[in-house]
Amino acid sequence: MAYDPDQLRTFLAVAQSLSFTQAAERLGIRQPTVSQHIRKLEAAVGRPLFVRDTRTVTLTADGEAMAGFARTILAAHEEAIGYFTGSELRGRLRFGVTDDLALTPLPRILRDFRQLYPRIDLELTVAQSPNLLRRVESGHLDLAYVKHSVGAGYEPNGRLVRRDPLVWAGIEGTRIAPDGPVPLVAYQAPSLSRSLGVQTLEQAGRSCRITCIVRGVNGVLAAVRAGLGIAIFARSLMPADLVEPPPSAGLPDLPPIDLVLITNPRAAKEPAEALTAAILGSNAPLKPAAT
Repeated sequence: MAYDPDQLRTFLAVAQSLSFTQAAERLGIRQPTVSQHIRKLEAAVGRPLFVRDTRTVTLTADGEAMAGFARTILAAHEEAIGYFTGSELRGRLRFGVTDDLALTPLPRILRDFRQLYPRIDLELTVAQSPNLLRRVESGHLDLAYVKHSVGAGYEPNGRLVRRDPLVWAGIEGTRIAPDGPVPLVAYQAPSLSRSLGVQTLEQAGRSCRITCIVRGVNGVLAAVRAGLGIAIFARSLMPADLVEPPPSAGLPDLPPIDLVLITNPRAAKEPAEALTAAILGSNAPLKPAAT
């Protein structure tokens, strides 16, 4: 059975945002079109892919399975297009990515991209999100894959890849007194996760004590694994050997963040769009690589 790529892209947009409205905005189509694509895809598979009511949208078990299949199908579709057309693309593409995303399957996506588009000179910058955003704005980067506050207005040059909750993370057995300061391993300012964590604690009436300031994710992992404190990760990026503190720690829930591709509007259009399509088409769960 063949599945329509447009329907699959719409399905993934809804699956990633859990919102028909946000999916329509991301894809640049009307919400009734989103609903129509989902109905047709559900009719094609013969099973419901979402459970939805007036307030929430959630994936069914079949929807979770279809998300994996859809990513594989779209990745193959993009690869086929790239095989027959990619060799014509050329130029320079300056791409920035946060260091924790660089520990995910993203390097494999970049390797495949370079094989598909050998005439594109890909330059990679790894830094924290605020620094990458400044480099896009100043014209020093063409495209950046960053973490962004939800609803912070990254349109019209931003594309949502996925929305992910932030979580507290530490080693098993880390003790956090419910009435004491929270020992926090944090990135050097400016840092989105650091600012959101401190703000969330302040709003909950909790104080924090920054026990270690680091420049990159490897420093975060080393400090947390040494028991110096807890850190903040997007849930899909949390290493398997770390755990969320128990409810007895009294930590407030952290807000979600958006993982977003930001394009410099002055950049060469075709190379940036080709890499954007490769990342969106290969949007498998971003589980960290072994470290």
